[in-house]
Amino acid sequence: MRIGGVPIGDGAPLALIAGLNVLETRDDAVACAVAIQEIAARRGLPAVFKASFDKANRSRGDAYRGPGLAAGLEMLAEIKRKTGLPLLTDVHEPGQAAAVAEVVDCLQVPAFLVRQSDLVAACAATGRSLNLKRGQFIAPRDMQYAVAKARAAGARDVLVTERGSSFGYNDLVVDMRGLAIMRQFAPVCFDATHSAQRPGAAGGSSGGDRQMVPLLARAAAAAGIDALFVEAHPDPDRAPCDGPCQIRMEELDPLLADVCAIRAALATPRG
Repeated sequence: MRIGGVPIGDGAPLALIAGLNVLETRDDAVACAVAIQEIAARRGLPAVFKASFDKANRSRGDAYRGPGLAAGLEMLAEIKRKTGLPLLTDVHEPGQAAAVAEVVDCLQVPAFLVRQSDLVAACAATGRSLNLKRGQFIAPRDMQYAVAKARAAGARDVLVTERGSSFGYNDLVVDMRGLAIMRQFAPVCFDATHSAQRPGAAGGSSGGDRQMVPLLARAAAAAGIDALFVEAHPDPDRAPCDGPCQIRMEELDPLLADVCAIRAALATPRG
């Protein structure tokens, strides 16, 4: 499959999907995209920029959601003009899909919504690539039905993203076996950011442990993935959404260095 000009899976190089959890200001979003582009180029990784225009799945009604559809798409279009990077963003309602597809190269169906048939079908009907995030409540093998649903609705390029499973209350755990299971029916991405999330554990918002992001990314690289998803922020302690599990921008390069080293070691012939 491809996201814009970036091939993913079927022997293609590891792809990086990185950016902000949610769009904040136009200048900050552009600066983040430029930084990610430079870091990815340094490590020889094709990159896709990710940011949300709306975070509809919030714990509290007064939580920051983003600039909204119209303003958010304007920001994303400017990022594409200035960097040339392919874009990925999430879609929460079927009525958003067509407008988003005019700007963005890959439509992401959030984990909480991946069983919503009308949403998956609307995103698939745009002809754009799809990223289906595995629901925290769905077995890895059962994601084949979400993929089949998307393909039946017209999607040709479908990516599946692992982001951890609900583990009791307020925590997630990653079963690395799921990467191999899902890779049997679609290219697989690992979301190192949201796998370190602690849902609802911060008093009406989600907590997390960003120190675990590099560890999880390294483990996924060793297990076998086609793309790595990481959110990086210049000041995650002040990020309006999922700050506790976003890494600092300066931490992205050493994380990718480790991931690339693991990939290179696994590709080296033995004996």
